[in-house]
Amino acid sequence: MSKNFKPLQEQVAEKLIAALEAGTSPFQKPWTDDNSSGYVTPLNPTTGKNYRGMNALWLAMQGHNDPRWMTLKQASFNKWSVAKGAKASMITFVKRTDMQPVLKDGEPVLKENGKPQMEIVKLAKPVFVNALVFNGEQIRGIPEWQQAVAEKKALQQWSPIERAEQIISASEAQIKHAGNEAYYNPVRDLIQLPKKEQFDSSAKYYATLLHELGHWSGNENRLNRDLGGKYGTQDYAKEELRAEIASLMIGSEINIGHNFDNHAAYVESWIRVLKDDPSELFKASADAQKITDYIMAFEQKRELKQQEDKTVIASDRLVKDDYIPYNNTTYKVLSELKNNNFIIKDMLTAEKTKINIKDGLYTSLLNSKNNPIELTIGNDVDTGANQQLEQENEQTYQFER
Repeated sequence: MSKNFKPLQEQVAEKLIAALEAGTSPFQKPWTDDNSSGYVTPLNPTTGKNYRGMNALWLAMQGHNDPRWMTLKQASFNKWSVAKGAKASMITFVKRTDMQPVLKDGEPVLKENGKPQMEIVKLAKPVFVNALVFNGEQIRGIPEWQQAVAEKKALQQWSPIERAEQIISASEAQIKHAGNEAYYNPVRDLIQLPKKEQFDSSAKYYATLLHELGHWSGNENRLNRDLGGKYGTQDYAKEELRAEIASLMIGSEINIGHNFDNHAAYVESWIRVLKDDPSELFKASADAQKITDYIMAFEQKRELKQQEDKTVIASDRLVKDDYIPYNNTTYKVLSELKNNNFIIKDMLTAEKTKINIKDGLYTSLLNSKNNPIELTIGNDVDTGANQQLEQENEQTYQFER
């Protein structure tokens, strides 16, 4: 390996610094000409999952319009090919499980075709793994990405504004409309915003509110981040960076965009933070992903409540659009296939699985459907000691205007 090789997190930080200075970072294009989100979270079309944290930012900065990324093996499996001379991009992920052969008396258990029977096992200690991925623009034979994105949007039952409103309502955050500033006050656990009519559009209003909801998530009774940084300090800038990355991800997920205009004043602070400590971007991206997961879970909670509000009738079968809390996650039944097969989706990991009515998982899901339990959000959060903040006007996370 070259002596000049830099860890991926340093490469990402340097590229983001250059993009911020040039005005071309993912933050700086909040909407497209048709008022949809200007940032589309990079995703893997072969798994149906979005890339997360720093990997999502890194891939978004590679200069491609297509948001889809995959490995050479994944492309080949779908009978697609990588263009000759295409350059791969490296990502890093945490591997917590591995595929290993099933053993009996120390020998592999073989299937009917003579190949070893494999199982997923949890690793004793998570490991960081690098992978090389190619963009959809580098793949031959793959369907047009605009078509794939349009199909995904068509499956959405609610408009972006409706989804934002549902998330905010389910969060039960305390929101006050007054004045000309938008901020979160940690002492009062209060989000304050100007009145909706003071914004240029409904999208900007909700994008702003979702940004402040990102700060709100840091309360000691939620994700428990340190919100004690005074305005103008590095700690303050770090928290703003976390909320900005989160609002970027959430805005992409519900296609409402994010309101960068009023955060532009923090760009110089972010550049200083990242130059002083390139690893801060890795930490900020990880926290932003936690914020995103926490806030998007409110949409899932709302959908589950709507299901629970209906008359519960014992069923002997899963049906399309069932939402079923089970084993610390929630599954959605996407479709019913022939021969009593179903496609289900893990709403936490976005992983899709094919199951049959004879499978144990099917039986467990049917039991959970007929005997629902309440889904709680964030009750496993470590609530640590509350820090007394010094002055309220230095503790609000707000826009500079």
